[in-house]
Amino acid sequence: MAKTILIVDDSASLRRVVDIALSGAGYEVIQASDGKDALAKLAKLDGRKVHLIVSDVNMPNMNGIEFVTAVKKDAAYKFTPVIMLTTEGQDEVKDQGRAAGAKAWIVKPFNPTQLLNAVQKLILP
Repeated sequence: MAKTILIVDDSASLRRVVDIALSGAGYEVIQASDGKDALAKLAKLDGRKVHLIVSDVNMPNMNGIEFVTAVKKDAAYKFTPVIMLTTEGQDEVKDQGRAAGAKAWIVKPFNPTQLLNAVQKLILP
């Protein structure tokens, strides 16, 4: 059974690029347009497990740091690894992401191989 990854980004084109890279590597992908949309989609999974989350930081409605903080409060996702995929590269923002629970940080523009390498390190076989 394929591992499931949730992509959270307000850019439909970026979600599509990430989806193509991950789907091509054999992962099942769920897309969400912001943090609130992602929380709603996680709530509707009926026990299906999300093995990893890839989230942007700058999004409307609920940004990535707020989303990661909220999702880590849910016992079902407390230990789910999170990769922040964002244009934000400042140490202060990275520190906020780590404090919220992010395990990796990739700055856009990114190389799909770089993303896949990070995913493979964080998802156990």
